[in-house]
Amino acid sequence: MKAPVITLANEAVGEIDLPDAVFGAKPRPDIMARVVLWQLAKRRAGTHKTKGMGEVSGTTKKPWKQKGTGRARQGSLRSPQFRKGGVVHGPVPREHGYDLPKKVRRLGLISALSQKAREGKLVVLDRAVAEGKTASLRRQVAALGWQSVLVVDGAILDEGFLRAARNIPGVDVLPTIGANVYDILRHDVVAVTRDGVAGLARRLGAAANGEEPRA
Repeated sequence: MKAPVITLANEAVGEIDLPDAVFGAKPRPDIMARVVLWQLAKRRAGTHKTKGMGEVSGTTKKPWKQKGTGRARQGSLRSPQFRKGGVVHGPVPREHGYDLPKKVRRLGLISALSQKAREGKLVVLDRAVAEGKTASLRRQVAALGWQSVLVVDGAILDEGFLRAARNIPGVDVLPTIGANVYDILRHDVVAVTRDGVAGLARRLGAAANGEEPRA
């Protein structure tokens, strides 16, 4: 499929062939949802913790004698029914991440890119280069009408562009290897450079040949 190529100054500089296998597939909402849930699960810290009965501070003495008080028998003031007692079956530190097949991760990324292309929200940039001035890049982004944009560049990001973009709300920059379903879907526009298009084609093509994809 053909797509126009523009500069950050919104000037047309030709066209590019986008591989249909990467940008022209039928989007799979179910697969994208699975990949997003997998990504968010991996990001969870898993550091939640409560103290059990054996971890809270307090006496180990029996509160009162077993019989004759008219009250229910108790063995410890650290039991969960007492104030400041331990928590029963409370959360403990653990890893929330789980495995997701490589083919599913690959298909999720292809679906996200294809959906943006189908919605007309995929833009191909000639280059993502800036002099490092935030104000200048902000004016260019505003002139393009972008309020929420993810810029996907090649393997090496331009330091000036990265420095200028990091202070603009709604603008994020990723290398090809960092492109992922969650970030693509949470931005309104996805701007891919020429190098980014070639990198995504290589990355997803390598996955098709049995190599490790990085979703």
